[in-house]
Amino acid sequence: MISEAQFKTELDLIIKNAIREDIGDGDHTSLSCIPADAKGKAKLLVKDKGIIAGVEFAKMVFNYVDANLKIETLLNDGDAVKHGDIVFYVSGKSQSILMAERLVLNAMQRMSAIATKTKFFADLLEGTKTKVLDTRKTTPGIRAIEKWAVKIGGGENHRFALYDMVMIKDNHIDFAGGITAAINKTKAYLAAKKLDIKIIVEARSLKEIEEILANEGIYRILIDNFDYEDTKKAVALIGDKCLTESSGGINENTIRKYAECGVDFISSGALTHSVYNMDLSLKAID
Repeated sequence: MISEAQFKTELDLIIKNAIREDIGDGDHTSLSCIPADAKGKAKLLVKDKGIIAGVEFAKMVFNYVDANLKIETLLNDGDAVKHGDIVFYVSGKSQSILMAERLVLNAMQRMSAIATKTKFFADLLEGTKTKVLDTRKTTPGIRAIEKWAVKIGGGENHRFALYDMVMIKDNHIDFAGGITAAINKTKAYLAAKKLDIKIIVEARSLKEIEEILANEGIYRILIDNFDYEDTKKAVALIGDKCLTESSGGINENTIRKYAECGVDFISSGALTHSVYNMDLSLKAID
């Protein structure tokens, strides 16, 4: 996984680019009708229910726009919220609050939806050893906050991108000339580049799992699109030789049954690509 410093850099880039995109050469509405020295206060109002996420990110946004803005936090990332709850108050220059408003809302609505869905999935796994993972099926340009939201909701992050973990999937295997060839080429490449990153290999059948296990140094086997019975057989075959991960169309109706097959992880793109934003509003108050 990427380091904390790399993650912070990603967050800074998201904020910088989003402010550039939204404000450009100025928030002319606010600049034209709000005095530069006017002070104001607003509250972040919840109009939905679920898990709140993005509070710490909102603080970063407000600080980027105006370091003099003050935040009074009432609820924290990961807290359960309901309609009518107030998450925080922000006070300071009215123009600054308005410039930050849309980015804060867009990010928190999205992050809260992801955290809420992740918590729902994680709760379905309670009592098993299985953890739910996200994927790279994220919104281009804002992956860092979406993966952050998964963590807030009680899930685990898969690799962040193509550079922090090797994942040999079906197309890699077919293009490389087979599983063993792909693994050997990967190991040679990593050794030549002096890269210490983990290797995951996807299996499409029990026979492919047997071939993967004949190779050393595999961190995790991706048991892709297996039914329940074959997943149980795969877990038994793999034993403690490496970690196991199920994927492929797993949803809220099937996730528990796959977990009961004994896999270590279940990955779901739906955590980030199929959510409905939580209804939040930033309202000016006296």
